Amino acid sequence: MPRVREIEQDGGDPLLREVFAKEREAFGSLFNTTKVFAHCPAILKAAKQLSAAVEASGLLDPQLRALVYLRVALINGCPF
Repeated sequence: MPRVREIEQDGGDPLLREVFAKEREAFGSLFNTTKVFAHCPAILKAAKQLSAAVEASGLLDPQLRALVYLRVALINGCPF
């Protein structure tokens, strides 16, 4: 059980509506981090931009990036 209440409805916020729709379309549901960051849409937007920049930079091999994601999930006890 998370310590911070997760937000799963956009509450009419246009930024949340856009992010939630894209994530649900791409993955079928919302990531837990998205639901937590949704408390502050500006931080959610910045976090999504940071993630996109890391992926677009090409500095990490896609296979290595996948292993990093998996390792972080395991360290945090999250399903991947």
